[in-house]
Amino acid sequence: MNTLDSGDFNPVVLRAPDKACAEMTLHGANVTSWRTPDGRERLYLSERSGFNPTAAIRGGVPVVFPQFAALGPLPHHGFARTSLWQLFDTQNTPQDATAHFRLTGTDETRAVWPHAAQLDLTVTVGGPRLSVMLNVTNTDAQPFTFTAALHTYFHVSEIGSVRVEGLEGLSYREHGVDGEQPRTTLHIDGQIDRIYKAVPGAIRLHDTDAELEIVAEGFPDAVVWNPGPELSAALPDLGPEAYHDFLCIEAAAIYVPIALEPGETWHGTQTITALS
Repeated sequence: MNTLDSGDFNPVVLRAPDKACAEMTLHGANVTSWRTPDGRERLYLSERSGFNPTAAIRGGVPVVFPQFAALGPLPHHGFARTSLWQLFDTQNTPQDATAHFRLTGTDETRAVWPHAAQLDLTVTVGGPRLSVMLNVTNTDAQPFTFTAALHTYFHVSEIGSVRVEGLEGLSYREHGVDGEQPRTTLHIDGQIDRIYKAVPGAIRLHDTDAELEIVAEGFPDAVVWNPGPELSAALPDLGPEAYHDFLCIEAAAIYVPIALEPGETWHGTQTITALS
């Protein structure tokens, strides 16, 4: 795992009483590490991530807001993942540990998205679970819409060995083309970049020696992404072999943008449980 060693990349560390642990950065409020009580790292963080103040961290759980990918006029995946968040508070209980981060609009964000919003990200770790909750409050005088995702990179032993359950029979869009997942588990055999619509329940990621359950609330959609060998080699913060080591499964709200009236708040949560 990379060492975050300067400025806004210094880790905020959460340790639960049972030794479950999470690390986050003020840059992007990115959860860069999650270890279950057995000490096993469950997230992927690229060794080549440059930790540039103007770039997103390659790995962990980048926060995508207010636009997913290039599906709109804003910068790719919006500005939340490259913005400086504030650590609002931390809390510990006999069961878990929690950190609360906040992002409010700046001159830089309003230059690309002319709305006032408050984002609150709450990260809780304890036992076999990691919970990440994103709240978006419209602090503007006008309504606005947005799309969002928690772009979670899961560490896997080998991408060709994993399978994903919970997407069977669902419609998806990939590179602008609509498709439908067969009523079988998903295997990754090359580059994949799918937005699955209206996921009805939990998604399970099966690895050779691990199983994770991913449950989303407020996020109706899910993204499954792996760059495959060619794109992985072309991305300077990944490298030619990195695609073997991770799979992104993202809780998302993309197909139908979220609409907020002034004063309204939207809530979205992704809870990950290590079953083995």
